Amino acid sequence: MYKLLGKRFIDLFLALLILVCLCPILIVAIICLLIQNKGKAFFIQERPGKNLKLFSIYKLKTMNDDKDSNGLLFPDNLRISSTGKLIRKFSIDELPQLFNVIKGEMSLIGPRPLLPQYIPLYNEFQLRRHEVLPGITGWSQVNGRNTIEWVQKFEFDVWYVDNLSFTLDLKIIFLTIKKVLKSEGVNSSNIITMEPFKGN
Repeated sequence: MYKLLGKRFIDLFLALLILVCLCPILIVAIICLLIQNKGKAFFIQERPGKNLKLFSIYKLKTMNDDKDSNGLLFPDNLRISSTGKLIRKFSIDELPQLFNVIKGEMSLIGPRPLLPQYIPLYNEFQLRRHEVLPGITGWSQVNGRNTIEWVQKFEFDVWYVDNLSFTLDLKIIFLTIKKVLKSEGVNSSNIITMEPFKGN
C-alpha cells in the first residue's frame, strides 16, 4: 500500500510544506545567483527517471560558465563562488527539485537521477536502480554521498529498491537532515562534483 499510494501522498504533502516553509530562503538564493551568474539562476538538465523515462531536473546553478582560452570549462572548484559553496553546503541548490516531486517525476527518497549517457554503461544489476522514482536524497546519499565509489553507490541504490518501506524512508529523511546540518559527504576529495562514471 505504501509503495502504491502512501509514498506519493507523503511526497506531495512534504514537498508543498517544505516549499512554503523555505520559500524565503529559496528566493534569496535565486536573487544572489541571478547576480552572480549574469542572470542565470537555474540549472536544468535531462535525466533518466523511473523505467529510464527522461525528464528535466531543476537545480540552482551554483557554478558559472567561465571557460579557458581553448573554450573548455574551468575545473569545478574554480567556477564556484563563496555564495555557491554556501548554497551547496546546506543543499539549498536541491530545493527546485521539489517541483519535480510535485510533477511526479521524482520522489523525496530514491536513487539520485544520474546522467543519460551512463545508461549504456550499467550492468543488469545496476539498471535496477531505475525500477523506482529517483529521489532528492536516498540511501546512498546518507551512506557517503560523493565520498563513496560508484560500485558501492549502485549497491546502496539497488538495496533501497529491494527494501523500500515507510520506515526506511523515514530513517533516510532524518539521516539526511543530520548530514545537511553537519555538511557531511558533500564533496569528494578534491573536486566539487562526483567523478564521472566510466563503466564497470
